[in-house]
Amino acid sequence: MTHTAPRPAAYTPTDRTVPTRSRDRAAYDQETVHSILDEGYVCHLGFVRDGAPVVLPTLYGRIGERLYVHGSTGSRPLRMAGKADPGLPVCLTVTHVDGLVLARSAFHHSLNYRSVVVHGTAHQVTDPDEKRTALDTLVDQVVAGRSADSRPANAKELAATAVLRLDLGEVSAKLRTGGPNDDPEDLGLPHWTGVVPLHKGYGTPVPADDLAPGVELPDYLTML
Repeated sequence: MTHTAPRPAAYTPTDRTVPTRSRDRAAYDQETVHSILDEGYVCHLGFVRDGAPVVLPTLYGRIGERLYVHGSTGSRPLRMAGKADPGLPVCLTVTHVDGLVLARSAFHHSLNYRSVVVHGTAHQVTDPDEKRTALDTLVDQVVAGRSADSRPANAKELAATAVLRLDLGEVSAKLRTGGPNDDPEDLGLPHWTGVVPLHKGYGTPVPADDLAPGVELPDYLTML
């Protein structure tokens, strides 16, 4: 008897998550979406304020099928999410650029990339336990293991910090890989063509001037 491996869970495409161009590059499986989200820690959060679009870069973290976004209690989206009922409609994006695609023609220059777009309604986190967990996740999203190696936020700091919660429901990923897509008539042109790979890198950690004597570099930083 032949057993077929189960298909990965997937998000349902919607009018807002199906690309108008290059639909073959779209992906909706959770494994792809989660891997793209987990590799980053900076997102761009878009919303409408006074009838005009606003896009802000900010930190995020993922717990299961939820994203948490950090902000000050005085920031616009946090104030709006706290007042709005039933929340603040947002669009959140995360992008990784993996290579510069240099074609023979200017028109066919491109990027190799992986991106995720999330549409939904953001809500301000008010439960103290959920808020602490979310803030730990935001710290660990940037450097895994860091939340256990730092002082947790105190009551005053928690009061000055706001967190938005956004469920992963209406979601899509989009990816481009491979080389240039030159037109056949351009293949003989004397221009270099190919891909310049891009890689995320980390420099050597620089200790603070006031680092206490005897405090060694933690293992999680040597593994970056």
